[in-house]
Amino acid sequence: MKTLMLGLFLSTLIVQSSYAQQSPAPPTETIKTAASHTPEQQEVINLSNMKWDWMADKKVDSLETLFDDKAMFTHMGGTWGKTQELATIKSGGIWYKKAFVYAVDVRIFGNTAVVLEDMDLQAVVGAHEVTNPFMVTEVYSKENGKWKLAQLTFSHLLRPVKVNSDKN
Repeated sequence: MKTLMLGLFLSTLIVQSSYAQQSPAPPTETIKTAASHTPEQQEVINLSNMKWDWMADKKVDSLETLFDDKAMFTHMGGTWGKTQELATIKSGGIWYKKAFVYAVDVRIFGNTAVVLEDMDLQAVVGAHEVTNPFMVTEVYSKENGKWKLAQLTFSHLLRPVKVNSDKN
């Protein structure tokens, strides 16, 4: 049954990636340099970077604290909640090996932060290592002075992968 589910998941990944549309590149004035981020924006960027490290290291205890209980995760193969995302990371069903972030933009709206990241993600899905170009959208909500991840969406881009995964 697990083999069938993994096969369906991988098939969905391939089919969806062939139909994905590339988002237009954001205007250059919306991509801020580190020097132009506010302290609050930089705090969210740092948290997002730590999240990628925790995902790569399969630190589900740290991610458990970061992910809101009602968080949703949208991948090329489906959408699921916090429990399934943590189980997928812990089991190695998806190993987020390395995120190569080329540009990041953060918008703060009250207690909500929206992060856009142009990246190549090197991952192991099942037994297959893949590198995909994504525009990742993360939504954080500030509760009791702490940011919690509420939504993470991977949007596959049609641009070529920028990183040479053989050297990383």
